[in-house]
Amino acid sequence: MIDLSVLSVFVPTFFLVSLTPGLCMTLSMGLGMTLGVRRTLWMMIGELAGVGLTAVSAVVGVATVMLRYPALFEVFKWAGGAYLIYLGVMMWASRGSLAMPETHDDSGTRAGRGQLLVQGFVTAVANPKGWAFDIALLPPFINADRALAPQLIALVGIILVIEFIALLIYAGGGSTARFFLREARNVRLLNRIAGTLMMAVGLWLALG
Repeated sequence: MIDLSVLSVFVPTFFLVSLTPGLCMTLSMGLGMTLGVRRTLWMMIGELAGVGLTAVSAVVGVATVMLRYPALFEVFKWAGGAYLIYLGVMMWASRGSLAMPETHDDSGTRAGRGQLLVQGFVTAVANPKGWAFDIALLPPFINADRALAPQLIALVGIILVIEFIALLIYAGGGSTARFFLREARNVRLLNRIAGTLMMAVGLWLALG
């Protein structure tokens, strides 16, 4: 279904992307600290549904275009690689700020399960970086000579598992994670490590 050589690059690439501080991860961390990991699972369910939707939509849309214009595969490879390199540079230039999300509604009442589900889903679907990552990263891992559906199911399944693990890590980090990520120099170091790895992966996608 999927070559082991592809998985050996795909898994660490998306694990890196998921662990990078962003809207969904900071939301999970904030809710984990204020509501607890168990209650935050409701937000995670919504977030994972949103991630799955964006991943499938991005790949199907891109794949449809690629089937009509096969030469665009190379364009997507270079565009995806360039985008990752750009993100890597931007992460190196980051000042190390990390905003904590709101965990209550306007009346100050703790959010219910339905609200948490919607909050997670909307955060994932409305996150432009999530769409950009999926459009830039997923197509190069699709083998045009094989059926799309089995590959897509496998890759999206792996993405959801990785995303869930990352969400649990952030939600369960507690005060230690909060203290670490509140320090600008620590976030700056994390961003530079992730940025360097992203640039390396970007070169691999463009030249591979």
